[in-house]
Amino acid sequence: MCLKNKNMTCILIIEDEDLIRESLEDLLSLENFEVITAENGEEGINLAIAKQPDLILCDIRMPILNGYEVLQRVRQNKDLNNVPFLFLTSIGDRRSNRKGMALGADDYLEKPCTKDELLEAIAARLGKQKAINQRIEEKMTALRTSITLSLPHELQTPLSGIMGMSELMMMLSDELSPSEIHEYATGIHHSAERLYQLIQNYLLHSRLTVMRSQGETRFTSEYPCNSKMIISNLGDRRAKLGDRADDLELDLAEFDLSTSSEDLTKIVTELIDNAFKYSQKGTKVVVSSNVIDSKWILKIQDRGRGMKEQQIANIGAFMQFEREFYEQQGMGLGLSLAKALVEFYGGKLDIQSQENLGTDICVSIPV
Repeated sequence: MCLKNKNMTCILIIEDEDLIRESLEDLLSLENFEVITAENGEEGINLAIAKQPDLILCDIRMPILNGYEVLQRVRQNKDLNNVPFLFLTSIGDRRSNRKGMALGADDYLEKPCTKDELLEAIAARLGKQKAINQRIEEKMTALRTSITLSLPHELQTPLSGIMGMSELMMMLSDELSPSEIHEYATGIHHSAERLYQLIQNYLLHSRLTVMRSQGETRFTSEYPCNSKMIISNLGDRRAKLGDRADDLELDLAEFDLSTSSEDLTKIVTELIDNAFKYSQKGTKVVVSSNVIDSKWILKIQDRGRGMKEQQIANIGAFMQFEREFYEQQGMGLGLSLAKALVEFYGGKLDIQSQENLGTDICVSIPV
């Protein structure tokens, strides 16, 4: 970054006309901005990379690299792609404006501009960027808080169960009856399953994140899976595990879906698990599927505690809601992973929810 004064906003001016460049430098310096300048596009790019300015003012018609080329290079640089970029131009036609905006420019200033016009444009863009940065920081703070609250608990709980029950089995090995051994072994197995699912979810989240960063956004499967059988088996298993077999209602269409069985299993497992986890025994969980307008539709409805609109909007990995009020398992990965997998198959996951009335989830995947 521009490090002469950390309390000053750094502005890079890229302008080939000496008089204009020096006038802008003097004006902005008097307004307590830190100013660096370049007389052509190539020099401007190099300065931007080296100094990391807070805002860039750039002429369009310049030698070596014109303003559009500078903007393209800036937006392609991961360290600069969010820096506010304002064009300085004497070109007043709309076509040039549209071209710059399409490439990612934030605003235009026509030369000559007044001092007030320049300062207002800079203040507006810096204010917008400050608001964006503040929202990002708020989300990062929430993410750090959620990980801090959930990760130690989610790792320690199943490990403690495994270690505690296995230690008891070793200490009482001469006294335990076959039924007691089975009871302890079942507890160990459930704890191990919980830990295994946590690890698998983390690994899948990491894999999807890497794929997206490399530009891979679609999955295909050469071997369709029997959606009805997978959903029915998973629903029955989860209902019995929670002693809620009577709460489950299934209405499933026979259909071979073009997803891998592993991915569909993960999607359905997380969604049905959430439906049971966040609803009380004695309330229905309804799971249905059908094919409508060339789309496979899966609906999962519960009458649990529901979610707020803001919570739905903020669904993401490691994000849990109101953990301080509700004891709950998981790291918030499940729903985020289900949504990501659906999108990798070109589909959509829609959530409709009301507090204390329940949640309706609709998955649609093209067939």
